[in-house]
Amino acid sequence: MRVIDFSDGQTLLASQILADLGADVIQVEPPEGAALRRERLIRDPQDTGVQPEAQWLAYARNKRGVTCDLTTDDGKAFARRLVGTADVLIESASPGYMESVGMGYAQLSAANPSLIYVSVSPFGQYGPKAGYAATDLTLMAAGGPLLGAGDPDRAPVRVTLPQAGLHAASDAAVATLIAYHERQSSGLGQHVDVSMQQSIAQATNSIILAKALNSPETVRASGGIVLGGYGGQGIHVRTIWRAKDGYVSLAFLFGSAMGPFSQRLLTWMHEEGGCESTDRDKDWIGYATLLATGVEPIDEYERVKRVVADFLLTKTKAELLQAASERRLLISPISTIPEALENPQFEERSFWKAADGNAAAP
Repeated sequence: MRVIDFSDGQTLLASQILADLGADVIQVEPPEGAALRRERLIRDPQDTGVQPEAQWLAYARNKRGVTCDLTTDDGKAFARRLVGTADVLIESASPGYMESVGMGYAQLSAANPSLIYVSVSPFGQYGPKAGYAATDLTLMAAGGPLLGAGDPDRAPVRVTLPQAGLHAASDAAVATLIAYHERQSSGLGQHVDVSMQQSIAQATNSIILAKALNSPETVRASGGIVLGGYGGQGIHVRTIWRAKDGYVSLAFLFGSAMGPFSQRLLTWMHEEGGCESTDRDKDWIGYATLLATGVEPIDEYERVKRVVADFLLTKTKAELLQAASERRLLISPISTIPEALENPQFEERSFWKAADGNAAAP
């Protein structure tokens, strides 16, 4: 499969996925270079500037590169010759732009009926918002995920790193493969229209289905989940906790599935003087019934959470992971970026690749 990628921004991930799967990908940039080359997300440790081209190195790797000016006749002619050798074209321009320079789907497919033409845009190729510009923040808002981000007592907050374009690019890669598979039967290409808003909306399926499944209304849970049905009150279950040297994920829950893990956690805590025997001896398997009937007030569960939080602060992430393995607890360290880079599992599987700075050089 040969892919000609005219896209920019995070859409580059689509052809990068295809390249990793074995496709021959040619990344096309305008004479001034892709805009992604100039986006800066990571500040260097010395705070003397910003690490250049971090996203470009991530999403343009494993590709060849050319420069092409679609505003000139020579550039358009070169681009059409290039596309004539391709199975797939990917683009992320504003709807209508590629047609305006003679590179639209109808124009190119007339000469190459087998061409799979993939368009990725904020809101899709048609509809009342098709021509709208967007940022990751506005897309996360329009798609729905922003609703669940942040604390319940204030406005939603944006996700730290852009996500909508990456969701759409991943969907575009999958859609390309589906269209390519279909082409094996029909011999014909097609126009794949990917909307970033629709792609990011897929991350809200649990929110969308909640009412249909008679679940409580979704609220922002500050790094946890909220359980409803307890005397009209929601119970906030923490999933992210501070440790001595960072953060861990811990499910401190109750019931037949999760209660035994909480029981073992409190047993360990009691052995080390971290909680009272009355905390250890609570019926964590039947605790939901105690809360629902009011036998155990929700405030008591909140108090025990604070006891757990104080204990976790006395342990490093490594100590908690060791205890989780030895005592069968549901605790997992939350890795920092340097820790992920040094993770022996990633290393054994050769997950990380060095980038030499020449990704898709024009």
